[in-house]
Amino acid sequence: MNAQTFLRRAPEAVAAVEAVAAAPAPLPAPTPPEGRALSLSCVIPCFNEGPNLRRLLPLLEDILWSTHMSWEIVIVDDGSTDDTAAVVDAWCELPGFRCISLSRNFGKEAALTAGLAAAVGDVVVLLDGDLQHPPELVHTMLAQWRAGAEVVYAVRERRDDESPVKRLGSRLFYRLLNASDRFAVPEDAGDFRLMDRKVVDALMRLPERGRFMKGLYAWVGFRAVALPYTPAPRAEGRSSFNMRRLVLLALDGLTAFTTWPLRMVSVAGLAIALPAFAYGLYLCAERLLFGNAVSGWTTIVVSLMFFIGIQLISTGILGEYIARIYEESKGRPLYVVRGERGGGLATEGS
Repeated sequence: MNAQTFLRRAPEAVAAVEAVAAAPAPLPAPTPPEGRALSLSCVIPCFNEGPNLRRLLPLLEDILWSTHMSWEIVIVDDGSTDDTAAVVDAWCELPGFRCISLSRNFGKEAALTAGLAAAVGDVVVLLDGDLQHPPELVHTMLAQWRAGAEVVYAVRERRDDESPVKRLGSRLFYRLLNASDRFAVPEDAGDFRLMDRKVVDALMRLPERGRFMKGLYAWVGFRAVALPYTPAPRAEGRSSFNMRRLVLLALDGLTAFTTWPLRMVSVAGLAIALPAFAYGLYLCAERLLFGNAVSGWTTIVVSLMFFIGIQLISTGILGEYIARIYEESKGRPLYVVRGERGGGLATEGS
């Protein structure tokens, strides 16, 4: 290589070296504290899932034994009224199974929080009890975790089983929720995920009572990897999440993680006030310069109804935020535990 060629290629070589130096180094594989093996906790919030748990628990147990880790399955009974308690009681006689029974139905977000608070594993997997979250993906999630991911969240590839209205509503909700550029909540990602212990500890330090878990997962950050999957059909029964509960959950998410509705009230007020002011000046000029009297009671009535509607909507938006402040200020516990059964990690040979 002559001197001219070397000088011509020198900047490219320097840039390549700088790029390699700037690339993030892969995280080391998780290592257990000295003297014990890595442990895995599976948290299953359930409400009236007795028939589904009969099928899920033996399948999940076989999968967890094949991980060659210490493990536990934490079942949170969120005030079930079917035979869920009877099904779980039998399993809690075995090592590795625990049940947290709540005093009533507090909702899935509270049940998830109760399960995370009880889990002791170095890594925690959340999955539903209706068999729509394939437990076989636990191995894939663990592989991503061992490769350095701190969060592995499952993303639905299709929503063919949902109505067009529900799909449209879900898409609109995520667009509104992610209007802020502070952090993004992944679309079509639910509670089915793996989290490192440090992620769980960060979630447990958050003090708010109104917990929109999908937003909290994104807010705490950490290195996350998406895992596409196709949910299986619900094995038995019907989902307890009807349209009303979904709408309420969406309102909780919007008021908890974005203030854009409040900003929209200000923008709407400005957008209405400026044209109204300009139109008022125009009417004054018409009267003073040309002597034209303002006529049209219909126009006045319609305008009043429009402005009153805007005021009521604005008051409602403010009320949602004030109600959230009121709920947080009371400081009530997120859930009440009625009792616990089982306990202890399952280890090879136990």
